[in-house]
Amino acid sequence: MKVATADGWYRTARVDDAITHIWEPHIKPFYRCNIWHVRGRERDMLVDSGMGVVSLRKAVQQLAERPILAIASHTHFDHIGAHHEFEDRAVHRDEAAILADPDRPSTLTDPYVSDDIFTALPPDPYCSAEYGVTAAPATRLLGDGDIIDLGDRHYTVLHVPGHSPGSIALWDSDDQVLFAGDAVYDGPLISDCYHSDLEDYVASMERLLALPARVVHGGHFPSFDGRRLKVLIRRFLDEAAADGY
Repeated sequence: MKVATADGWYRTARVDDAITHIWEPHIKPFYRCNIWHVRGRERDMLVDSGMGVVSLRKAVQQLAERPILAIASHTHFDHIGAHHEFEDRAVHRDEAAILADPDRPSTLTDPYVSDDIFTALPPDPYCSAEYGVTAAPATRLLGDGDIIDLGDRHYTVLHVPGHSPGSIALWDSDDQVLFAGDAVYDGPLISDCYHSDLEDYVASMERLLALPARVVHGGHFPSFDGRRLKVLIRRFLDEAAADGY
């Protein structure tokens, strides 16, 4: 397999005046995390940070310009790999221990990380068998209802366990924008991880169904509108009900 260069590992696209989408094009879509940079008047927010196999902060210059709070939607490897590069880090309290002391099983590095998840390997000296997430203890623990204040934008933390116990979404009620993490995205949702809980997942989806979302930026795959959100959630709930939940 070919090896990618560090300067080509990330790509970026402006979504609007405040939000930039960052992604790792050489990771296959199912494993490729969406990284979201939100510019605020007083500080910036980063939602998830990818695998961390190439320095995110060095590669994406705008991330080094202003103070940033790096938020983990949850602590699987594809979402927290570069969190250690940022001084201010936030995670839900139920997964703080993983962010502070990650290992291959707890971050799902085992069983998912292998050369097969890439279309081009990260630059040397990367090795899938030796890959691991760097510890990045949180400087802020999040709970349901907490507010992320960027000055001109305010995001409410929604605790949405199910995919993982500390999964969160971030809701901007003014703009009706939802950062949904891996709770919901337009692709195959995962409810069978070692610490997943389908009963919790159903309750979280019912909560998200009630949101008047205009735009949803998920943890994977393309963004979508509020109508699509309801379709995806109802499909999930129907399947869960068929399984007795």
